[in-house]
Amino acid sequence: MTISLSSYPPQQIAALEAAYNAAISRKRLRFAAGLVVFIVLLIVAGFGAEVAPKTFVEKIGNFVGYFDRILNLDTGKRVWTDPAEWFWGWQKWLKLLAETLLLSYVGTTIGALGAFGLNFFAAANLSPHPALRFVVRRSLEFCRTVPSIVFALIFVIAFGLGPMAGVLAIAIHSVGALGKLYSEQAENIDMKPLEGVRSTGASWMSAVRFAVLPQVMPGFASYTLLRFEINVREASVMGFVGAGGIGQELVVAVRKFFYSDVSAILLMIIVTVFVIDICTGWLRGRLFGSEQRI
Repeated sequence: MTISLSSYPPQQIAALEAAYNAAISRKRLRFAAGLVVFIVLLIVAGFGAEVAPKTFVEKIGNFVGYFDRILNLDTGKRVWTDPAEWFWGWQKWLKLLAETLLLSYVGTTIGALGAFGLNFFAAANLSPHPALRFVVRRSLEFCRTVPSIVFALIFVIAFGLGPMAGVLAIAIHSVGALGKLYSEQAENIDMKPLEGVRSTGASWMSAVRFAVLPQVMPGFASYTLLRFEINVREASVMGFVGAGGIGQELVVAVRKFFYSDVSAILLMIIVTVFVIDICTGWLRGRLFGSEQRI
């Protein structure tokens, strides 16, 4: 079977090529113009923020030099040549690291429960009343806008030094962050099951229970595990304001210029975060299946 392809006259082909080239040129011109505007705005923003490239170039050696110092023992040797001297306080640091993990776990759990209870009122497709949605959304914004370390400082003043201030700070910030993520997850559900449940005369609570929760729970669990990983890093900084955990020992080492201690504590925190990331990834795979994560 022979198939004949229609051919266009050379003049028409030339006209089509010219139109195509003109369209491509316009796209490239718009891209170039947008890139120029972006660069100009970036430069203006840099001047407004008093970013000094000259200072960065001149002082970058101090940054590199600090990392060189924290990898040296007091004897002048590299830290990996004498691990026993490097991790001389590992028992105390592990105890404080465990306190940090518990602080993060409790704060994340309280925050997740609070976000779970509020997110349905913040979702545009589920909230019973616009005024209630407005109030809940603004409350969640307040919780996540104020830095957690500021909350920790306030609670340290109120309740004194210790992990309690860190737990409360992480919990409040987690409510705001997870509440936002949960509500967006709820807004993207398939509305047909919800409409079907409502058509039976079911209450708002029953509609959420039977039509919404089965769709959003995998996403809620995934966001919660991610938030726990983030909160471990947050809790490591809480010690800078006396809210307990390994961060309290880290800030002491920084202030007293115990360079090798700084690197040892940082390494322990980094390894802990690596392990948590691997474990939460495995747990997500067990909960939802590897196929749904690809």
